Amino acid sequence: MTTIGSQAVSDASLSARDVYQLFKNVALGLIEVEPLTPQWSEVETGRVIVLLGDYRVTFCKDAGELDHCLSCESPDGQLADINDWPARGTDPLELLSVWERRQMLSALQAASKR
Repeated sequence: MTTIGSQAVSDASLSARDVYQLFKNVALGLIEVEPLTPQWSEVETGRVIVLLGDYRVTFCKDAGELDHCLSCESPDGQLADINDWPARGTDPLELLSVWERRQMLSALQAASKR
């Protein structure tokens, strides 16, 4: 079992729901965001890699907006990517509420200003 915040998840693989829980915990301020290169504010369109707690996440930005999650790697090396979430609506970002997504974006922007 792996723990995301206080949520235990299966070690088999990272499902969209598992990654959503990670994002939700960031939105709630339970998990720190650490920017990697390039910084969130340096990319208008393209890939941005961040650490969410101990998870390495790659996002795609489009025209300055958070577009979708490309991949997520857990501390124990499990990797899930866009190919693991093929059905429409299963991108972990799409599972966030409007408020959670706004909070997540705020956390990503704030981390790049540190």
